[in-house]
Amino acid sequence: MRMFVAALGTETNTFAPLPVDREAFERAFYARPGEHPPTPTLVTAPIVAARARAARDGFELVEGTAAWAEPAGLVARGAYESLRDEILGQLRAAMPVDIALFGMHGAMVADGYEDCEGDLLSRAREIVGPKAILGCEHDLHCHLTPRRVAACDLVVLFKEFPHTDFLARAEDLVDLALRAARGEIRPRMALFDCRRIGGGYMTSHPAGRAFVDRVAALEGRDGILSVSIGHGFHAADVPEVGSKVLVIADGDRARADALAERLGREFIAMGRAGIPPHVKPEDVVATANSHPGMPVVFADRWDNPGGGVPGDGAIMIETLLRHPGVPSAIGALWDPVAVEFCRSAGAGGNLWLRIGGKSTPVSGRPVDAHVVVRAVVPDLVIPFEQSLVSMGAAAAVSIGDLDVVLASKRTQTFSPEAFTRLGIDLSRKKVVVVKSSNHFHAAFRPIAAAIHHLDTGGPFPPDPTRVTYRRVRRPVVPLDPEAQAPGALQEYSMRGSM
Repeated sequence: MRMFVAALGTETNTFAPLPVDREAFERAFYARPGEHPPTPTLVTAPIVAARARAARDGFELVEGTAAWAEPAGLVARGAYESLRDEILGQLRAAMPVDIALFGMHGAMVADGYEDCEGDLLSRAREIVGPKAILGCEHDLHCHLTPRRVAACDLVVLFKEFPHTDFLARAEDLVDLALRAARGEIRPRMALFDCRRIGGGYMTSHPAGRAFVDRVAALEGRDGILSVSIGHGFHAADVPEVGSKVLVIADGDRARADALAERLGREFIAMGRAGIPPHVKPEDVVATANSHPGMPVVFADRWDNPGGGVPGDGAIMIETLLRHPGVPSAIGALWDPVAVEFCRSAGAGGNLWLRIGGKSTPVSGRPVDAHVVVRAVVPDLVIPFEQSLVSMGAAAAVSIGDLDVVLASKRTQTFSPEAFTRLGIDLSRKKVVVVKSSNHFHAAFRPIAAAIHHLDTGGPFPPDPTRVTYRRVRRPVVPLDPEAQAPGALQEYSMRGSM
């Protein structure tokens, strides 16, 4: 048995003005064949899972390149093509293979390529031929296009949001691929298009938790091999944006079709029941004071670098400065210029500092304040599940009772260590604001008196009805509410459908 595995991913916000070139991948994460560290990342988990399984089962594993860029705007054509061709060249050199697996976020858009994953997977299929098992793992915020599903035998998505299960799902993918290659199962996939943009659920919320637990319980019963719920990524103007359900059954396409449609209609009926209410900035302090204990954590969901936006909006700094008696902390803002000034001043230094609002007009206005530098570090590395994430050079500054963490790399605030490694004691803070959508939740929950999500209004588009889409297939809810978008099984030529 011979397996090839590689990874390539980013999450493209087509409305974001932040370009992504080849260097953006190499800065964020780039590992040549055989150089991937033992810890997985959000996109590269199939490599780590395949290594562990190869060591146990004794099959031959050939690793390709692994590359990831922080979510931002459109990927440059040359960047995508060079990385794609690098990986496909490695696949050709590895032939013949029985299995080819890819870690891919699932929402990459490049100049000239609306479906990067479908492009790469289709080309990979041409290389490996019709008999090899081809599969991929996706983030649930992906575009499940017919092209990529038709190219594959297996597609497995994360189930959890926050994404605490990327390694577990990679292990599922590797296991299913090996079973299929050995002839133990015959995967048949069905894709149900919910014809909806937005919505979804958080598995940190009771309704989302209950739904995903029911979905997971279906796997391994009645011939169902895998169930994936794709929320889509609504900050992308591409034809296939929207939520879809993918079911893999053992040898029975009709069974997969029926379950995909049933779950798709349940998902539609959930609406926004799986998403908690969001607090407005002006209500943060009152909301925090309604809870005993400290800290009360608020997620600045719509200025979250994980959604492809700058992450340097200062609206919550302005808000908290209007309440100087409330001990607070916020982080991490992407502001490499401010970090450099703080490094020059050194710990204990005093200076006037312009914070945030530097990168693009959508970032809003900056905050000018006299600050005290609490701490500086050359590289702030924090955990995210089994992975480690670098925030680059970082600094913490104080404006009275407000502490602000500034980072030189754009990434979400996944862990309290983004604060504590800079000397900020969160147990002494009534309000803590984190730049994250929901991936902070698992790490912050043990130390939080309560957790809420913020609606600061952007720059990530929180409401699809306020977005100008030009490429989306219509009708689709909520852009066309009169259509009610009842959903439909995708009709296309799918491998193994006979």
